[in-house]
Amino acid sequence: MSDLMTGQSFADFGLPSTVLKQVESMGFTTPTPIQIQAIPALLEGKNVLGEAQTGTGKTAAFGLPGLTLVDPKVRQTQMLVVAPTRELAIQVAEAITEFGKQMRGLEVATVYGGAAFGPQIKALRTGAQIIVGTPGRLLDMLKKGVLKLDALRMAVLDEADEMLNMGFIDDIEAIMSAVPNTSQRTLFSATMPNAIRKLAKTFLVTSEGEQPLTIKIEAKTAAKSTIRQRAWQVRGITKMMALTRLLETMEYQRVLIFVRTRNDTMEVTEQLQAAGFKASPLSGDLNQSQREQTVGQLRSGHIEILVATDVVARGLDVPEITHVVNYDLPGDTESYVHRIGRTGRAGRSGEAILFYRPREKHLLRQYERLTSSTIEFFEVPDAKELSAHRQASLQQKIVAQLEKGGLDELTAIVEKMQKETDLSASQIAVALLAQQNLQRPLIVSADPAPRKFAERNERADRNDRGDRKRPEKRAGARDRRDADVEFDTYRIQVGRDHGARPQDIVGAIANEAEMDSKYIGQIQLFENHSLVELPKGLPTGVLRILQRARVRQQQMGMELADQAIPPRARKPRGDRPAPKGLARKERQPGGERRTRRFQ
Repeated sequence: MSDLMTGQSFADFGLPSTVLKQVESMGFTTPTPIQIQAIPALLEGKNVLGEAQTGTGKTAAFGLPGLTLVDPKVRQTQMLVVAPTRELAIQVAEAITEFGKQMRGLEVATVYGGAAFGPQIKALRTGAQIIVGTPGRLLDMLKKGVLKLDALRMAVLDEADEMLNMGFIDDIEAIMSAVPNTSQRTLFSATMPNAIRKLAKTFLVTSEGEQPLTIKIEAKTAAKSTIRQRAWQVRGITKMMALTRLLETMEYQRVLIFVRTRNDTMEVTEQLQAAGFKASPLSGDLNQSQREQTVGQLRSGHIEILVATDVVARGLDVPEITHVVNYDLPGDTESYVHRIGRTGRAGRSGEAILFYRPREKHLLRQYERLTSSTIEFFEVPDAKELSAHRQASLQQKIVAQLEKGGLDELTAIVEKMQKETDLSASQIAVALLAQQNLQRPLIVSADPAPRKFAERNERADRNDRGDRKRPEKRAGARDRRDADVEFDTYRIQVGRDHGARPQDIVGAIANEAEMDSKYIGQIQLFENHSLVELPKGLPTGVLRILQRARVRQQQMGMELADQAIPPRARKPRGDRPAPKGLARKERQPGGERRTRRFQ
């Protein structure tokens, strides 16, 4: 990169004032190399072929120029972004939404397999100007005539090599063939295999024969050696329980916790505050002054924990952050790099903690390759270790208080109690400990044993995988009557009107509660709710998880039902498909195969 390309700012690009103000309010100051080369070229109307590793800022590289082409007053699709996975599609959509927050009337819609068609079709028909989606579902929308590209001004292929690896090349070619010749096109990829070069040659060369601008950013190590990375597999206890145990037992100065959505920032913060931690949310719902105030409180120590989404935390520079917790893993490795880069600042050491489910283990290998470092596996403190920590902590506080002195008046009260009640000092101490125990148990109940599930091929856990073979039918599925379980009937606020099917409900419960499907009884669907049988004596913690779980983007709100499922509604277990272990694959219209995930 030449000297002329250094020292630039986003103000040098000539972005619209609404976009520039929002970028600056988000803390973006200096553009990355891919942004320095791609943004001016795209603003000039050129097609771009970009080769750059994740973590280089590609979303802003195409998102900011794309927003300059969009007219919010026109209710038609003007920008299309094709991404390989649901998670990345959501991530890109959230980033572009944040970039265009000050553009009144702007609508960004996500379109992906594994979700109901209805809301997505509605978003397209009501005129969302920017559509971000996965290949299979986008192709479905094109075939249905719902996705109309007549007014399209920019088409983007993001992580093209990943889409190639997942078998989406035919879908991509079909989608790009529907893009008008007048539309600007750009393709970003971490690598450039021959198939991607052929795709670029076919779709990025203009009708006048003009070649695309080719940009190549050399890969570099994205993480500092001062950042220690550790991962815990979610099992046995909930993520919230694991988080509070870690915060209670580890030494930290400031902690940044990453979650997936704005609603999650509020929910996690509320639970942390209820547990006694000084936490605050940092989301896109806050204006710039509120964000600055929140970050200022973090620096001053008035709050010690921030719960944030990826977009709003970019540009956050607080040297006191000693730990970054990936409560929810990001959908792409670029976001992971930005996350862990919030700790280990100014030459200090830092620690990145990851919570992952078995189906997400393949992401850890990607993080290791990108950061050129090793992720250690660890276990959160169990009930016995937590009990010992609390007892030791209380003992230290008692000893410190006695050494501090000034307890003459309290000593007199204890002596008076002894005389009036014939109680010994140890009995009084035990009674006081009992009061303490009510607030925070000194002897924590034993953790449930982690459930064991059938092993699965890790490669089969990838979302939106392009393997066109249908999964084998589950062999030897047990009838629920063989489990010898007594059931209660629960009501959930999801029904036919939400597009729910029995297998959706089974998948959600199996995923969130880590429950083998043989322990899920009969299901009866109604218009606005459903009834489902679950084992008697369902733990309160599991019930709370299932109350928040979602089916077809609708929260379950699970509660005990007043009535049982009538016998005539009961069908043999084998009459409906059930997930194998924690997830099941299904073919989505348009050829996408997904592992259903509920988080």
